[in-house]
Amino acid sequence: MPRRARLLPFLGFLTIRLTKNAEHGMFAADRSATTNTQSLLISFGGRGKGPAPADSLSTVLFHPSGGRLGPYLGLVGHLSRRGPVSGVRGRGLHPGESPHDDVRAMADLYAGLLSELPEPPGLLAGWSLGGLLAWEVAHRLPADGPRPAVVMVDSFAEPWSACHTARGQLRERILGGLPATTSAGERARAARTADAHLTASAAHHATTGRPGPALLLACASEERATQQDDWLRRDPSLDVRALPCAHFEVFDAARSPLLLRHVDDFLTAHVPARP
Repeated sequence: MPRRARLLPFLGFLTIRLTKNAEHGMFAADRSATTNTQSLLISFGGRGKGPAPADSLSTVLFHPSGGRLGPYLGLVGHLSRRGPVSGVRGRGLHPGESPHDDVRAMADLYAGLLSELPEPPGLLAGWSLGGLLAWEVAHRLPADGPRPAVVMVDSFAEPWSACHTARGQLRERILGGLPATTSAGERARAARTADAHLTASAAHHATTGRPGPALLLACASEERATQQDDWLRRDPSLDVRALPCAHFEVFDAARSPLLLRHVDDFLTAHVPARP
């Protein structure tokens, strides 16, 4: 069965056709048999060839714990309507790589990668650890340059308690998302990367200050009130919206339309068209 056909049940809500390059790049972090496997910055394409229109939005997505970009397939398809989309995968998924276990080290490295893009990004986004990385990378960009918007999907400003109290369950959920064709070696590298990222999430305190317009989409949990307060202490103007689902349900077909609607509303309000 063609790979695209196997993906259709997972996509559900995705109504546009991804280009072959975008489809290939999305899973570059999941499989070692891809071109340019050592690159952490992966381009998924966007609106197509030719000059970017005035309202084009360049987006960079940052990996969640585990380092993979596969969970973002639907988000890439949606955001690529606005302009080019790139992703940063985690180090440690390919042979010879060592994963990062410190958020500051990741953010320092990833901020430097953005200079490889043809234009400065207008949006930095991610889920869980990925949202925290988007926030930290935004704080590392030059103060006199353009300020990208930041979207954080159920990210935590203070060390997430689940990384201490439910580490084993989090690890299982992360590894449970690996493709069925994952080899033993790939699974072992994914496990080491997940462990390193959980260690990073369990220790980091987010930078205080407004990096630009920012949105927090907070999932339903007993910690949501504390989660929101922790972020609002850092940026009182933060836009906070609720997602009535659990942390690992945000990209389910039934949940994604609300997430995408919140993102669209935020971008319409806070990201003006380029002059």
